[in-house]
Amino acid sequence: MTKSESSRAFALPPEAVVANMGCDPNTGLDHDEVRRRQRVYGLNRLAEHKPQSVISILAHQFRSVIVWLLTAAAALSFFFGDLAEGAAILVVLAINSVIGFVTELRAARSMEALTRLADTRTLVRRGGNTRKVDARVLVPGDIVLLEVGDIVTADLRLLTVSALQIDESVLTGESAPVQKVPDVLALQTDIADRVNMAFKGTAITRGSGEGIVVATGMKTEIGRISHLAATAKGEASPLERKLDRLGHRLVWLTLGLAVMTIGAGVLQGLGVGVMVQTGVALAVAAVPEGLPVVATLCLARGMWRMAARNAVITRLSAVETLGATTLIMTDKTGTLTANEMAVVRYLLADGDIETGEGLATDARLAEAFRIGVLCNTARPGDGTAEGLSGDPMEIALLTAAEAAGLSRNETENRNQRVAEHAFDPDRKMMATVHAAGDGFLYAVKGAPEAVLDVCSHEFGADGARPLGADDRADWTRRQSQAAGAGLRLLALAMKQENSPDEPPYEGLTLVGIACLLDPLRPDVPAAIRASRDAGVRVVMVTGDHADTAARIARDAGLAAQGAAVMEGRELRGLADRQPDDALLERILDADVFARVAPDTKLMLVSLFQADGHIVAMTGDGVNDAPALKKADIGIAMGLRGTAVARAAADVVLRDDAFATIIAAMRQGRVIFENIRKFVVYLMSCNVSEVLVVGIAVGAGLPPPLLPLQILFLNLITDVFPAFALGLGGGDANVMTVPPRDPREQIIGRAEWRRIAILGAAITAATLAAFGLALGWLGLDARRAVTVAFVTLALAQLWNVFNLRSPESRLWVNEVTRNRYVWAALILCLALIAIALWLPSASQLLDLPHPGGQGLVLAAVLSTGPLLAGQLALTARRRAGRGQHQ
Repeated sequence: MTKSESSRAFALPPEAVVANMGCDPNTGLDHDEVRRRQRVYGLNRLAEHKPQSVISILAHQFRSVIVWLLTAAAALSFFFGDLAEGAAILVVLAINSVIGFVTELRAARSMEALTRLADTRTLVRRGGNTRKVDARVLVPGDIVLLEVGDIVTADLRLLTVSALQIDESVLTGESAPVQKVPDVLALQTDIADRVNMAFKGTAITRGSGEGIVVATGMKTEIGRISHLAATAKGEASPLERKLDRLGHRLVWLTLGLAVMTIGAGVLQGLGVGVMVQTGVALAVAAVPEGLPVVATLCLARGMWRMAARNAVITRLSAVETLGATTLIMTDKTGTLTANEMAVVRYLLADGDIETGEGLATDARLAEAFRIGVLCNTARPGDGTAEGLSGDPMEIALLTAAEAAGLSRNETENRNQRVAEHAFDPDRKMMATVHAAGDGFLYAVKGAPEAVLDVCSHEFGADGARPLGADDRADWTRRQSQAAGAGLRLLALAMKQENSPDEPPYEGLTLVGIACLLDPLRPDVPAAIRASRDAGVRVVMVTGDHADTAARIARDAGLAAQGAAVMEGRELRGLADRQPDDALLERILDADVFARVAPDTKLMLVSLFQADGHIVAMTGDGVNDAPALKKADIGIAMGLRGTAVARAAADVVLRDDAFATIIAAMRQGRVIFENIRKFVVYLMSCNVSEVLVVGIAVGAGLPPPLLPLQILFLNLITDVFPAFALGLGGGDANVMTVPPRDPREQIIGRAEWRRIAILGAAITAATLAAFGLALGWLGLDARRAVTVAFVTLALAQLWNVFNLRSPESRLWVNEVTRNRYVWAALILCLALIAIALWLPSASQLLDLPHPGGQGLVLAAVLSTGPLLAGQLALTARRRAGRGQHQ
């Protein structure tokens, strides 16, 4: 069979597929033919994509332009013999690289989980014998026998079935098992509707069957998804892009300042070698060495906080990206819903009863519970939280009865089963026969239209009564309304006979119709409201039916005025072409996408990203893996999610709660604001260092700071307070405002203006202290440098209090309440004292003691920038109030 024939086997009769495959279904392939086909088709396994190596992960840590610039500065320091300075810069690079490497090492194994699906055994017919073989040696043309509990190990065209049902949720998102038939289907049939196929990786929940292998390995549907996930290009996070742009700007700024300063010094007659060293000092001053370190540490801290709230981060930059999310594309099954069928309503002869209403006293409902318990094949096992295995709809009937106080064991003991008529796909019903007093009770369940056709009575409040034409019309109308609301229906009927050998599907009394639904998780509506309050749009993308998806969307509050639904057939072919404007507008406005294939999910992510959204995609199935990888943030369910989905995601929810996403988003927003604060802090400190050196050299004065002193300040007075700012708890109202514009930079005009003001104030204080130390105190140049060093160090420490919000109070605000800030200040003051009074440190940094007067001068002038910053904040707050009045 050719590739095109195997891909359309569902549209061919079983006999044609068998003939094309060259196989006798009664005997299967012989051993020689199996070996020949194995040479042609290879092993039935998925491609093992080469995992990202440790070396490549390590190399990723050195792709920042800031890292390149610091590496160049270190090289120049070594070239001019400044070994201590060069070594110090390398230490900074090493610290940042180790932190990034450790946190990212476990992030890039996304496709390894797919290969585990093939590590199982399967029952085949070969050479006239039936035996179990390693699934990896299956070949096209093999005859596979399917039984309850099996995992399908290749794509099969079904030849015969007996009440066969398959759970395809991991592949299609369909919440309920799919009833399989061997009939021929139309060539345009979507994957989710190919009821004559069994797909690799799905699970048999009921019945049995035989199928012929039409695709193995990467030719299967899961193989195709594997290829999509492997080739889906992950997007760089917004934070990564913004830090990269900031780094490029700093490179050009640094090079420009260095060239100008070197040129000015040479023109004044200073030596080229001296000026090149001064240029290195400027480079060290301009580049915030602490930025990569502090950003990485703050993201890691956010990752730990999210882990404490059941959101496990697998990619460090995803922490901040969550805060920038503007749109959540969520799967339905297992994400918004519990992925467990539950009875939500019973349609009875005299009205409907929602579960939870009148369960203990209504005789009609009690009889419906009894029939649901007796006509049931679910058995104890590990299939669900209730300890049952079998058809999810049968488990739901048992669960509803147990919740109402009806014991299954007692009910079955009082009504011993004496016969069973298995589910008949043609009749769409099953029946069990039980001993009941002097006679026999026939319990029947099945499709409502099928059961209604064989009922002559209905069970009302006063018992059985004839079922007239008007009654039938009313039942038909009510069941249609329920089905249109996305509910799945099971009719329950019974009759009493004197013999257990009577026809089971004649003269029945209709007891009721159970309405089932994969129920909404209880915390979802509140989480959806929180998303809307935060200005984040939520869109459902599911493989389930449109009616079911619309029902869940309505219950979840996904759209205020009713959900706009699009089906996958409307999107067919868009993976290879762009939609026209009208269709694109409908897509971007839709609230629900139903019956969607994996490649369509991938396309939808791309369209929303192209529209400017930062997209978070949630999912739990194999079918979600490509879109999880493509999205800005891939969020997988940890409890119900497949290993494939978890491996492809950036975030894994350990409690599968949609509400956990909202908590993680809040943390992401807080982290961005914290990053902005510490970037402003770092840049204002570094700008002051550049200006201090540049202005002094330009004025013909000796450099007030040496390169190693600048590096010490960048590592001490910059990093620790900046990191403390990054650990702030954030504003309590952070989730009541819309997400920031994805194009918004970390440092905008307002932030650059703030940096300029604070940097200029620190510069003025430092140069004033340097000048007064030389002139007024009459200190030599080396001791005057110490005064300038202490002034700059203290001014930068006090500068941390200028990073409070303009709306906050002077003495009590998010900075003064941050205990990490106070710890950082105490630590930095101790380190500055060590640099001054520990002989080895003062000699290394060339900081001779300036005397008591010099230290007092430095302490007094260092408070000037703090006062200037507080005045600027006060003016900004007043200006803001004026605009609001």
